[in-house]
Amino acid sequence: MVFVSAGVTAENRTLTAADYAQAERFMSYNTVPLVDHAVQKVSWLDDSHFWYRDHDSNGDHFVQMDTVSGKVTPLFDQVKLAAALGKVTGKPVDASKLPVSGYGVAPDGRLDIAVQDTHYFCDLKNAGECVAGKGDVASGRNTGSEPGVLSPDKKSEAFIRNWNLWLRDTASGKETQLTTDGVENFGYATDNAGWKHTDNAILEWSPDSKQIATFQQDQRKTGDMYLVTTNVGHPKLLSWKYPLVGDENVTMIERVIIDVSRKKVVRLQMPPDQHRSTLCDDVSCGPDGGWDDVKWAPDGKTLAFVSTSRYHQHEWFRIADVATGKVRTVFEETAKTYYESGMGKANWAYLPATHEAVWFSERSDWGQLYLYDLDTGKLKHAITTGEGNVTEMLKVDPATRTLWFRGVGRTQGVDPYYEQLWKVSLDGGQPILLTPEAADHKVDLSSDNKLFVDAWSTSTEPPVTVLRSAEDGHTVASIAKADISRLKAAGWVPPVPIIVKARDGKTDLYGMMFKPSHFDPSKKYPVIDYIYPGPQTGSVRGRSFLASHGDNQSLAELGFIVVAIDGMGTPWRSKSFHDTWFANMGDNTLPDQVAGLKDLGKRYPWIDLDRVGIWGHSGGGNASTDAMFRYPDFFKVAWSESGNHDNRNYEDDWAEKYQGELIVGKDGKGNYDDQANENHAANLKGHLMLVHGTLDDNVPPYESLLVTDALIKANKDFDLLLIPNVHHGYGAATPYATRRRWDYFVRYLAGDAPPKEYALKPWPWM
Repeated sequence: MVFVSAGVTAENRTLTAADYAQAERFMSYNTVPLVDHAVQKVSWLDDSHFWYRDHDSNGDHFVQMDTVSGKVTPLFDQVKLAAALGKVTGKPVDASKLPVSGYGVAPDGRLDIAVQDTHYFCDLKNAGECVAGKGDVASGRNTGSEPGVLSPDKKSEAFIRNWNLWLRDTASGKETQLTTDGVENFGYATDNAGWKHTDNAILEWSPDSKQIATFQQDQRKTGDMYLVTTNVGHPKLLSWKYPLVGDENVTMIERVIIDVSRKKVVRLQMPPDQHRSTLCDDVSCGPDGGWDDVKWAPDGKTLAFVSTSRYHQHEWFRIADVATGKVRTVFEETAKTYYESGMGKANWAYLPATHEAVWFSERSDWGQLYLYDLDTGKLKHAITTGEGNVTEMLKVDPATRTLWFRGVGRTQGVDPYYEQLWKVSLDGGQPILLTPEAADHKVDLSSDNKLFVDAWSTSTEPPVTVLRSAEDGHTVASIAKADISRLKAAGWVPPVPIIVKARDGKTDLYGMMFKPSHFDPSKKYPVIDYIYPGPQTGSVRGRSFLASHGDNQSLAELGFIVVAIDGMGTPWRSKSFHDTWFANMGDNTLPDQVAGLKDLGKRYPWIDLDRVGIWGHSGGGNASTDAMFRYPDFFKVAWSESGNHDNRNYEDDWAEKYQGELIVGKDGKGNYDDQANENHAANLKGHLMLVHGTLDDNVPPYESLLVTDALIKANKDFDLLLIPNVHHGYGAATPYATRRRWDYFVRYLAGDAPPKEYALKPWPWM
């Protein structure tokens, strides 16, 4: 017997393994290999050469392009490299499917090949052998286990050992201790944001490789987080510093400059700073590491940095004399809600030669760039104006006073989420659009600022990749044009871009809709809302071309309409749009999800609003559970993975940025009460599955257990899946969790019976 929610019309189909296999055909590991020549990322080797991976039916091809001659040649001998990697790893390596993620040349001339987190140094000309290395491109030696940060001259790398900073010579392997007073939980350059904790060193080398800017991070009074392993015998206790919302003592940093040759530490003359940044909820936000809000002067004599207040509402632009440690505050900015410096990176620049700084601000309701005088601290003028945002400042050329930036919403009639490339003078004036196509543009600028590679696409149009002039945007050469013939032949259907009305009935919201390839407009389909509420991102997984958007199309194949909507309170639009539910995180864009789905239901008779499900991961796990509690008559089924259900139990920085300071009255009630899902658990009516990894060190599993406890006390039926020994992502258990999610919606939302224990293929990268 198949049980369904009240009011659900069940078709009572019995799905077969063949039905699930049809859905699995649309997973990325099956669709991505069917897209040919989709070059969306290149890596510049020098001013006139870059390398990239091309792909066709014969496999992957690693090539490099000479921008002067236009010639494309192999980057290396793939057959020899495959043999050498196979020899060192003890596993066969297919030359047509090399797992190469990075490439460089070591000081001794060997190739530095990155394969995930491991580097292999390969001599393909002589011995044809590779040896396992470590760390950064061009390091060249396997002298220690600690990950290092390579100096600009590539002669040294800095790393952490026993809470102190050390230096390793890349040629000889000789190690030198730079600091001696680092102690447990008060160490140098340590990487710990609570939700992220690694052995990486957070620092910035001076341009001449003679000095290091870093910090001594004080976690001695910070509270601990604990997890335990699941195993036979005594479990292993895992503990680390994890500050929570409202903690009196949170992690602080003391800024220092280290003279490498003299091993001298200069402590900046200022009180300890908050462990905060202008960009995210860590001092190191980008995927490549580094310290985002710190920039050296070219001569290495001064250092500019930005200090951020605990609740992200106050910023101080400061300059330090690195010889004396003296610090001067140049200017400040205060935001009523929270300050952010852009999307891709911290969008400010230090221009000491002209005594200027470029600063990002949303003070006009749009993210724009401004020029400041470093001598007076006064605003000189706005560099960009009008509607639309600067999302990422890519390059500044002080000599020509030219700035290149990515922007959205700046071209009338173009999707406000499509990024385009612009250049503008530091002296102001009309910005010049360098990528005119109405599409999302992924660009990579050459180091001399003369050329850039532009891969432009939309959600329905595959990428076209060209080489362009950074002066006026004209096309210099064609690189690749994606071909999706094989993808279409396999039955692929593109997502449908949608625009719906928000909660106010006026504001346009943008999203994607996925229909089954066997779509029949005469039928009524249950709806699944895939949600990530933000505030730092949204539900739509990018506006450029993707062969698969997660498993959205796979779920659609099982008989659903799948929808993703970026609601109010998510980024990329105006500041006021982003601030919609500031200090009210229980909102979770849910009023917009409901309004948007109802809008679609009015337009399309084949959408069944009596059968609406919702699912998400992390913030989406929080929001999907929240949906079942706040809109119990609208959402019938939810699958909620790894949710931060009560932000008082999540790391301090993220929630305090968007919800603000924790304030509790004399009656014990506080401003964080409403956002806590457990406080609304008694409202549950439909089917809810809570999923969590037991070693989740980002969103600890106690978040889901708080909701579990409340549901039990409210005498509510629900489902719970705890996955032992996995983190925030589910690793090798991902195929299992995905299949269980499919089963859950098939059974409880569609009213059908899933096949028994269908086995999805392991993900290729696991």
